[in-house]
Amino acid sequence: MNTMEIAKKLVELCKQGKNLEALSTLFADDVVSVEAVEMPGAQQEVKGLAAVKGKGEWWVANHEIHSAAVTGPWPHGDRFVVGFQYDVTNKPSGMRMKLDEVGLYSVHNGKIVREEFFYDAGM
Repeated sequence: MNTMEIAKKLVELCKQGKNLEALSTLFADDVVSVEAVEMPGAQQEVKGLAAVKGKGEWWVANHEIHSAAVTGPWPHGDRFVVGFQYDVTNKPSGMRMKLDEVGLYSVHNGKIVREEFFYDAGM
């Protein structure tokens, strides 16, 4: 698949709530995932598909999702941007919050090799 085909498939799967399926099918084994900031108890950058899947599984297990919206994709050469808006409750704290973030994805050899997230972490 080319970059735009991958981008559209990622958006389609995320709109269906199949984010973990997207990881399994669209991401390279050596993918790198970078958060905007380092959160307590987590690394800002994780490497490898297993680590990125673990991060995604942790997020799903620790958040009740009330609503989710995915916008885009917006392509730029071998990269693309996707917007994510979530209304979630953090299960451990019980805090409900609205999240608005953008993911920048880089593609090489038909797979996503890097994802970077941009958001206001209130810091």
